[in-house]
Amino acid sequence: MRSASAPDISVRLTARIRSQGLTWVLAIAVVLLQYPLWLGEGGWLRVRESAQKIDVQLALNQRLEIRNASLLAELNDLKQGRDAIEERARNDLGMVAPDEWFVRIVPAQSIQSGKVNE
Repeated sequence: MRSASAPDISVRLTARIRSQGLTWVLAIAVVLLQYPLWLGEGGWLRVRESAQKIDVQLALNQRLEIRNASLLAELNDLKQGRDAIEERARNDLGMVAPDEWFVRIVPAQSIQSGKVNE
């Protein structure tokens, strides 16, 4: 009886080892197939990182477009009218026309703290 069950056990053991070996081979194959998807050249992580960089660059471009539009509008004002030039000279250079008086009102707080030239 012992001799009849010994080959039967070795056959089951061999089949089990083959089955587990096949399971391990398939598991390793799945891991190897998943690697490029997550960590490879065009993997999800790099795509996500690139999408974030694109979002940052788009926001920067939008701010620069707004700034450029503002500068272009100011340039057109300077080209077209004397009023814009005069306003710019008054604000930036402190221009006063010959028939005008320039009066600066200084808040009392700045006089007391010694900050007169603000």
